[in-house]
Amino acid sequence: MSKCVVIGVTGGIAVYKALDIISALRKKDIEVHVIMTESATKFVNPLTFQSISQNMVVTDMFAEPKAWEIQHISLAQKADLMLIAPATANIIGKVANGISDDMLSTTIMAASKAKVIFAPAMNTQMYKNKIVQSNIEKLKNFGYDFIEPASGRLACGDVGVGKLADVNTIVERVLMELEDK
Repeated sequence: MSKCVVIGVTGGIAVYKALDIISALRKKDIEVHVIMTESATKFVNPLTFQSISQNMVVTDMFAEPKAWEIQHISLAQKADLMLIAPATANIIGKVANGISDDMLSTTIMAASKAKVIFAPAMNTQMYKNKIVQSNIEKLKNFGYDFIEPASGRLACGDVGVGKLADVNTIVERVLMELEDK
């Protein structure tokens, strides 16, 4: 029986690495559905994610559905696991504070049976910000999981923590979680 992962892609420079995650999961015969925030579509075209995932990519909560279903509910119910990669400070803050105003945040809120894992990626100063750290702790207390970001040179030129974790690390974690299901 094939497993299903819903990947939430948010708007950060690490968006392109989500393609490698999806490709690796598809090679393991895992069904992958992608939800992109509007900001994510400014970095990589949804068609690229559609080609790699072999499924339609959801970008707009109010777009005409391809089938009669309430997408954020059906995707949440279909998912064995939700992975948010890259997870920006914005999506972490939204979910931590109960804000569900786009397709990704509403789907996360509807995911009651699927484990949700965030893989943060952002500037070091943003990641270390007390508000962001408080939101991460709040989500951990609610039962959400995190894959810690790596340290290194960031796209902005800064050096420090905040890089999206290595793709292999993320894929291994997802596979481990799916084995436990």
